[in-house]
Amino acid sequence: MATIQRRGDTYRITVSEGYDGQGKQIRKSMTWRPAPGMTAKQAEKELQRQAALFEETVRAGRYVDPTIKFQAFAEQWFEDYGKEHLRDRTYYRYRQLTERTYAAIGHLPLCKIQPRHLIQFYQQLAEPGQNQRTGGSLAPKTIKHYHTFISSVLERAYKWGVILENPAHRTDSPNAPKKELDFFDEAEIVQLLEALEREPVEHQAMFQLLIYSGMRRSELLGLEWPDVDFATGVVSIVRTSQYCTEMGIYTDTTKTQESQRSFKVPRNVIEVLERHRWAQRQQRRKLGDLWQDSGRLFTKWDGSPMSLNTPYQIFQKILSKNGLRAVSLHSLRHSNATLLINQGINIKAVSSRLGHSQTSTTMNTYAHQIKSADAAAADALELTLDRQKKQA
Repeated sequence: MATIQRRGDTYRITVSEGYDGQGKQIRKSMTWRPAPGMTAKQAEKELQRQAALFEETVRAGRYVDPTIKFQAFAEQWFEDYGKEHLRDRTYYRYRQLTERTYAAIGHLPLCKIQPRHLIQFYQQLAEPGQNQRTGGSLAPKTIKHYHTFISSVLERAYKWGVILENPAHRTDSPNAPKKELDFFDEAEIVQLLEALEREPVEHQAMFQLLIYSGMRRSELLGLEWPDVDFATGVVSIVRTSQYCTEMGIYTDTTKTQESQRSFKVPRNVIEVLERHRWAQRQQRRKLGDLWQDSGRLFTKWDGSPMSLNTPYQIFQKILSKNGLRAVSLHSLRHSNATLLINQGINIKAVSSRLGHSQTSTTMNTYAHQIKSADAAAADALELTLDRQKKQA
């Protein structure tokens, strides 16, 4: 059982971890300080909770010496926590961030890291020359990735009782400037659909699905034939296709639990998918044993999963040869959402189709479009009522 000793305005919590080879008792200790403003009763309750958590940590073998340096702890965090709890893509992205992070704060003991250390690091990343590709500074979004990585490591150190607080919580997260949404309006979507009629059936199926569903690229390339119900016209998102240098193309879970969803697509899209399925079967018969049956809707010539960059490359070629302005592939997702909002579709239904975990995400992303649609609805109502008054 943990023992507690008061030392001025702090408490020392000690737990026995057993005995070493010489029979000497192994003790682990931590210091806890009540938060300002706590009553004596609140402090006592929290002290007992901290003691229980610390004892559980020590007994489970997760205790780490508080003098351990950031780099050493982060490596342990990758091994003991990251491999199990992080998505593969996130794990390897964080691994790519370690070189600069360790150079800046890796030598600091966890208990000595202060917000100023993190602020200085972020300021350094924003200096010219940090981006090895362009020679400029790192993008604010990239700097924010560094902050998220550091904060995740320090948060686990806090939860394991290694440090008293997470200093990253007292550091403002670098803000990435919000980009203005770029999307096709209704007329441009019609032009694109007309252009797709002159494309191979696989390309028709690919981009009609994006237009009519608003799904993400990774979700599109993760689709397998059983995910399409040809009788009802319902398409289900249950996985994604991802890529990282270390693993190549691999199958992953959806972005969030809410991203696993089903939605109906128009009959004309189902008909295109039927023709695409027939064409793919013909290719499979032609190749015989050379065909790699991934089960995916969209594949390379030999049936293996399609590269994530391929849809974008095809899309840009279609836009260019048809005189349509260049937009990103993700713009089709924004176009879908905007068209639905302009049609007066309930924002909750829009959010559900997009696979957002919260309706507020949809509302924040498409705030301008929602306001415009609301204003148009008010004008339409005014015209309708004025017409009724004149007829009365």
